[in-house]
Amino acid sequence: MASHHDHAHAPKSRWRHLLTPHSHDAADRVDDAMESSRAGMRALWISLLALGLTAAAQAVVAYASGSVALLGDTLHNVADALTAVPLGIAFWLGRRAATRAYTYGFGRAEDLAGIVIVLVIAASAAASAFFAVTRLLDPRPMTHLPWVLAAGVIGFAGNELVARYRITVGRRIGSAALVADGLHARTDGFASLAVVLAAGGAALGWRWADPVIGLAITVAIGFVLKDAAREVYRRLMDRVDPGLVDRAERELRLIPGVRDISGLRMRWVGHHLHAEAAVVVDAALSLMAAHEIAADAEHQLTHHVPRLTEATVHVDPDTHPGAEHHLRISHTRLGV
Repeated sequence: MASHHDHAHAPKSRWRHLLTPHSHDAADRVDDAMESSRAGMRALWISLLALGLTAAAQAVVAYASGSVALLGDTLHNVADALTAVPLGIAFWLGRRAATRAYTYGFGRAEDLAGIVIVLVIAASAAASAFFAVTRLLDPRPMTHLPWVLAAGVIGFAGNELVARYRITVGRRIGSAALVADGLHARTDGFASLAVVLAAGGAALGWRWADPVIGLAITVAIGFVLKDAAREVYRRLMDRVDPGLVDRAERELRLIPGVRDISGLRMRWVGHHLHAEAAVVVDAALSLMAAHEIAADAEHQLTHHVPRLTEATVHVDPDTHPGAEHHLRISHTRLGV
């Protein structure tokens, strides 16, 4: 791939570089963005199939055994599988190009999907609590204990595999909603292990074990609800890992000609980062030289900061106090 400075010493190329969009690595960014969306969609549909099969098997056993703990676990798995729908819609919308009305594109749909996921987790927790309390007030014997035990083990294995897959892919592509969905699946896995305990208690004649375990599952879901809500809230509030900001600053300070950084802001749009930076350079620099520094800064940011696909770099002159001369050049790099 050619560097921004490969044409820096040819006058005609310099002016062409100034006056035309820098598109030589835009194609790479489009490919990366499309690949991340495809990876997200693939994770969703594979996990939807796995959880759907798991929930179907558990539903049959829950109906036959009357286990409220297994019923709660089944509800969680159904809810977790259904969260693939809003996430799938969000990833599909995120592929759409920016418009005159939505100039940043449609990546924020993922944040809206994250809210839906949090609401689904909360609803499943409420349903689990309702059934557990009802059964605690009106205890009933659990039947088909070996099948309940097997359903609990299957539920744990299926959920843990899906959780690992979703969290890994979500972190790799920077999708907070997919990570939250993976955390939800992980909680369902532990809830399935609790079903095994409920079956063991029922085998010992403890009729209260099943509803009490059901309540314990509800509490566990509550903790995951807190973590998922915090993850989505941070994304909605444009929180960025301070380590990424530090890395961006380090890259900018390494640019030849950059004397200082007067401002740096970063935000997530879907699972891609956008950055706005202001760097201070020598006031005596020519327009072309200042532009080259801005271009180099944009290049270094988008190539060394993970998941950063768009950067806007402003160049401010390093002038003494009271100087009337002021130059501000905005070099914008459009991403996807």
